[in-house]
Amino acid sequence: MTSTTEPKKQEGGLGETVKVILQAFLIALLIRTFLFQPFNIPSGSMKETLLVGDYLFVSKFSYGYSRFSLPLSPPLFDGRILGSTPNRGDVVVFKLPRDESTDYIKRVIGLPGDEIQMIGGLLHINGVPVKREDAGYWMDDEGNGRVERVKRWTETLPNGVSYYTLDLVENGFYDNTDVYKVPPGHYFMMGDNRDNSTDSRVLSQVGYVPYENLIGRAQIIFFSVKEGDAAWQFWKWPWTVRWNRLFSFVR
Repeated sequence: MTSTTEPKKQEGGLGETVKVILQAFLIALLIRTFLFQPFNIPSGSMKETLLVGDYLFVSKFSYGYSRFSLPLSPPLFDGRILGSTPNRGDVVVFKLPRDESTDYIKRVIGLPGDEIQMIGGLLHINGVPVKREDAGYWMDDEGNGRVERVKRWTETLPNGVSYYTLDLVENGFYDNTDVYKVPPGHYFMMGDNRDNSTDSRVLSQVGYVPYENLIGRAQIIFFSVKEGDAAWQFWKWPWTVRWNRLFSFVR
């Protein structure tokens, strides 16, 4: 009686490595498309809620999915799938209406049908001034050794959402505006750093944001480095990482 043995297949070869890489890529793509997408903050328009150098996760499922949920935003369909509407006060990442390749992050202030106006730096929604309380001053560290003291307010929206806003200058350019009437299916976005935010108050650059353009809701800051420093410079982390901001929720 004779027996034969088949040669063992070599494990861990190039083919197996490529397979593992492809699987990891597909898993990462699915997570990015349907669950969470990382973003970083490049400007100070949302200070002090979000700082330059913050890295955060945005939940893609919060408002459902549009073509902007997909990589490269292919025009496969219109509207939203499994859509739900944002709440007033949500911090949202969206595609800029006039340049759909650009991502913006702001706070939802106006809902469809709302009338929004700034009078003397005070936000009015549907003719009613929102509650605003003195919150002292915030020390703005711009990362170049210069620290600026900035006037701070606590603003509370009609649904009870509260957050800080900054007031860099009195009677700023957009502290007094006409009435903005938010169209159906659109939202009015504003930055918390009111005198340093290009937002829906600037109709020629941002204006009203279509529901379809919403990408997701900012949820948690998973990493943060001081303004002016690079996240990849890991040898500087003991001094440049803002340890107190890691894994903090965005409110």
